[in-house]
Amino acid sequence: MNEEKIPRPGQFVKILRGRDQGKYAIIVGVLDSRYVLVADGDKKKFDRPKKKNLIHLQLLDAYSSEVVDSLRESGRVTNGKLRFALDKFLKAQAQATEAQRKENEDGQRRCD
Repeated sequence: MNEEKIPRPGQFVKILRGRDQGKYAIIVGVLDSRYVLVADGDKKKFDRPKKKNLIHLQLLDAYSSEVVDSLRESGRVTNGKLRFALDKFLKAQAQATEAQRKENEDGQRRCD
């Protein structure tokens, strides 16, 4: 983990270790400088989030404004909102990856 990054509620993370390795989640609470609570709204619900060590997570630079606002206003977030935010984030990631792939293919064709 990059030591300069500070985990914040509403931040997207990729799980690097454990049963959920390779899956994405959202930070719903920060316990201390070492542990956070993550949930995805599906397997890990807001009411029973997973306590994760930061060394087992990849903190991503993206945040969900809907989740942050909900946590700030009521201290809670619905599981549906978590699922929606994750789905929206993953679709944006897939589109960015596809655009990058097409850009690389076009660059290779110009070189040939």
